[in-house]
Amino acid sequence: MKVLANDGISQSGINALTAAGFDVNTTTVAQEQLTNYLNDQQIDVILVRSATTIRKEIIDNCPSLKIIGRGGVGMDNIDVEYARGKGIHVINTPAASSSSVAELVFAHLFGGVRFLYDSNRIMPLDGDTQFKNLKKSYANGSELRGKTIGIIGFGRIGREVAKIALGVGMKVIASDKFVGNANIKVEFYNGQFINVEIDTEPMEDVLKHSDFITLHVPAQTKYVIGKKEFEIMKDGVGIVNAARGGVIDEVALISALESGKVAFAGLDTFEEEPKPAIQVLMNTKVSLTPHIGAATNEAQDRIGTELATQIISLLKSSN
Repeated sequence: MKVLANDGISQSGINALTAAGFDVNTTTVAQEQLTNYLNDQQIDVILVRSATTIRKEIIDNCPSLKIIGRGGVGMDNIDVEYARGKGIHVINTPAASSSSVAELVFAHLFGGVRFLYDSNRIMPLDGDTQFKNLKKSYANGSELRGKTIGIIGFGRIGREVAKIALGVGMKVIASDKFVGNANIKVEFYNGQFINVEIDTEPMEDVLKHSDFITLHVPAQTKYVIGKKEFEIMKDGVGIVNAARGGVIDEVALISALESGKVAFAGLDTFEEEPKPAIQVLMNTKVSLTPHIGAATNEAQDRIGTELATQIISLLKSSN
């Protein structure tokens, strides 16, 4: 059985698959050459992250494919139902990267309230000549403790965000079309924990009452946050998107940043990936990361191991 990990896989995943008798190939094949490569090599399993897309053309023209695996949560780069209709297993790892994404959200939040998104740009240029002026410029930061964070999308990642927020001392409110309430277990290093019950609210209420807003929703056909939603928010709100590009109207976001309605934004995903709008990249109130929410060593180990376990289970049981 041959596995192509076209966007890479952790060594732990390679080891598990190899031990089970699979031939693992980590060659990165260009999108336009993928169909030919899969057929030439008679690949049984293709593993992708977000860089590679698996659409109907590949599914129709690669009869050796038995499994399509996505290392991560969202599968909008795969024609999932079409593949399943053709008898191909489609798998992902919905829980493996939740903690990593949640921690990145707080990297943006902690950086946002202390202006790191700007000071890290300016200090290398003017730190030696304008130190006192810069100190004054960045001296009116704020704390997260005691503030309200609004989580839009209260699935696995949203709940991991809630755990960190509760640990920091924040009030957590949340909105989700499909989740009415959730029990959040906040675990500490010494085995102790607390349980906090959180009931979800209408999104409009979350937008009105939050000091900070973070989105954790799948890819959408229309904006979740646009001009109308920004108008509802508190003045000086901070907003983070580590979910999917296109859930925030970036034109409306830049306008809200320029007016002061939004104090800062943290963006890990963008409407125009992999070429984000220059107006977004150059805005001095935006904290930027290049879609790295799941890109920690720990998450990639979990993803690789989980994919391997699912592949072995599916293919060994079918033999």
